[in-house]
Amino acid sequence: MNRLIFASFLLYAASQTGECITGGSEAVAHSRPYMASLQWNGKHECGGFLISKQWVMSAAHCFQDGRTSGFKVVLGAHSLSDAEGTKQTFEATVYNHPKFSISNYDNDIALLKLNKPITDSKAVKPVKFSREADTDPSEPDEVETAGWGSLNNLGGRPDKLQELSITVMKRLLCGRGDYYGIKFTENMLCAADKRKDTCDGDSGGPLLYNDIVVGITSNGGKKCGSTKKPGLYTIISQYTTWIDSTITK
Repeated sequence: MNRLIFASFLLYAASQTGECITGGSEAVAHSRPYMASLQWNGKHECGGFLISKQWVMSAAHCFQDGRTSGFKVVLGAHSLSDAEGTKQTFEATVYNHPKFSISNYDNDIALLKLNKPITDSKAVKPVKFSREADTDPSEPDEVETAGWGSLNNLGGRPDKLQELSITVMKRLLCGRGDYYGIKFTENMLCAADKRKDTCDGDSGGPLLYNDIVVGITSNGGKKCGSTKKPGLYTIISQYTTWIDSTITK
């Protein structure tokens, strides 16, 4: 009887979290040529996105323990497992924001300098990102995200890139005590729809508004698809000065 109950629970949990990313769908192959897969010993762990010929942006919490052994950045991928001729693999130096906070993921942004410039191709191209003077999305704007993160809370991972459209939520709602409370800062926005959310492994990926990256997936993996724990995203326009000073080092 206990096994039957457990099996029923697993089926229910899977049904509550949608099909892909959590509630998304497979992207057209190489339609997002800026996407990066951050891998440790050949295994995808976080996302990222190419912002210039030698720099990738991602989330600081992906490197919170300082782990860089066996770390590679893979660009030009659609399938993680297939030997695609479009793939380019790099080593990278990681620059975490100096004020990143593990307690609430504030300032969750990192810059990765590739060990050599990319070879520009249809499958590998930089994307524009928002600057200090740009207008950020607000409720109820629709935004897009993509990644190779878990399909649901059971941890199943896709082999091919998934994408998702979601809605920016009210800041007052995200800051409520039954949502994120005081952990929700001015450097964050939250976005989700019913059973549509980013999940574990999507961290570091892009949040796009009108084809410009405005946010970085920050808390993918915390109760994916949960109504009161929507996805949190670092607002890139808050970090123009730090980004500029870092990439000119």
